[in-house]
Amino acid sequence: MQWGGQTMLSTQSIENKDVEHKNTAVSNWLAERSQVIVMYCRLSGFRNQTKLPESDQINGFCDVLIDYVSAGHFEVYQQIANDCEINGPSSIQLLNELYPDISKTTDIVVDFNEKYSKMIANDGQMMSRFDEDLSLLGEAIAKRVDLEDNLIDTLKTRH
Repeated sequence: MQWGGQTMLSTQSIENKDVEHKNTAVSNWLAERSQVIVMYCRLSGFRNQTKLPESDQINGFCDVLIDYVSAGHFEVYQQIANDCEINGPSSIQLLNELYPDISKTTDIVVDFNEKYSKMIANDGQMMSRFDEDLSLLGEAIAKRVDLEDNLIDTLKTRH
């Protein structure tokens, strides 16, 4: 259809672009999540050691971790919430059930980031806390992945 000499995009074309954007955003987010897990495993190799990993390694991990969590909260979950509004009350209920538990894991991520990002000091006290905090963070990441996968899988099968 043309209007004023310009071709207008059809509704179907706009919807296809929205789906592509959603798929790309979710794919990028899942790739970032995989990167977080790999980087976490590398840091876990330093548990029970006498010194902390290099600050660049910790800072890089914190950067990717915060990017992943932020993308989830501010992009992916928002898309899921929008889809839930369109696709029915049972989807909204699922999101409302899972989101508080996902938010609890966010608190642990933010605490870890605040404590260790941009850290330069390498002392024994920080090392003992690092082991404990890394363990707590690992549990939070595992719980978050389970909750996110539950949300994604359920919505995929329902819609």
